[in-house]
Amino acid sequence: MTEQSLFQDVIRKRRSVRKFEAGRSVSRAALERIVDCGRWAPSGANVQCFDFIVVDDPELRTSVMDIFLQQAQRLVDHAKGFPAVKKTYMANTVAIIIVLGDPRWKVCFPQSTTSEFDAEYQENNEAIFLCSLGAAVQNVQLGVAAEGLTSAWLSGGGEETTNAQLASLLGYPEWMCAYGTVPIGYPSVSQDRRYRRPLDQCLHWNGFNSSQYRSHEQVDFYESTVRPFAMYRDHESMLDWPDAKEKLGDWLPAFTTAQSNPDEQLQAEADFSSPRVQGRATRRRDRDQ
Repeated sequence: MTEQSLFQDVIRKRRSVRKFEAGRSVSRAALERIVDCGRWAPSGANVQCFDFIVVDDPELRTSVMDIFLQQAQRLVDHAKGFPAVKKTYMANTVAIIIVLGDPRWKVCFPQSTTSEFDAEYQENNEAIFLCSLGAAVQNVQLGVAAEGLTSAWLSGGGEETTNAQLASLLGYPEWMCAYGTVPIGYPSVSQDRRYRRPLDQCLHWNGFNSSQYRSHEQVDFYESTVRPFAMYRDHESMLDWPDAKEKLGDWLPAFTTAQSNPDEQLQAEADFSSPRVQGRATRRRDRDQ
């Protein structure tokens, strides 16, 4: 195999897996190689605004897991309708990597010298910071896959309550933030690829193709109806779902072909800060409030 095909194979092997084999261990040499992948991630102004805490002590792993069990329960209690995952699977991890973001380094990004552009550059610098951390987390996950291990990306550590608990446990300043938590283990089940948009739907040549635009209504339908299935089913294409027509109905072509928007009409910006339609998730949220 060529180096290119080997690299693409690692990318496709990366999976958010939540079923690990019990009683396994991993060497610190392997964990160092994984973190070194994160170290080589690109970052704005090359500030490398990330640190990596590797938790491989069994008792400390259990304490981290307890924090995420509480975090999962908060999702059930305060983010009703979101298809939350129980974090008990973390009991069989061989290590947990916490990717910390250090916000001080945003000062190295472009700063406005005129008040007119203050907000613009502050928002852009926050985006640079978060993109840098996302690159580090992704590199860690690819390093995990390259070692024949598997992982998941827990973003819940970035929540204020969870981050405060992790900071107290692990000793980092609370103003730093656990933007990525990566539990690592040996997969106990083989999993196919999660749903991915067709390449010819998300790839645009030399400009944005409006026939590939996803409408507000498609986002509404995904959030209200399809999300619980698309998040966890082990098929790259929704066409492989035995109940695809039942779940997607008239939206089947929009999720499975090159043209999600055949009439090519674009839309003005809309408010998506909260669910806009009544679906299963929103009905449950309203019922429980």
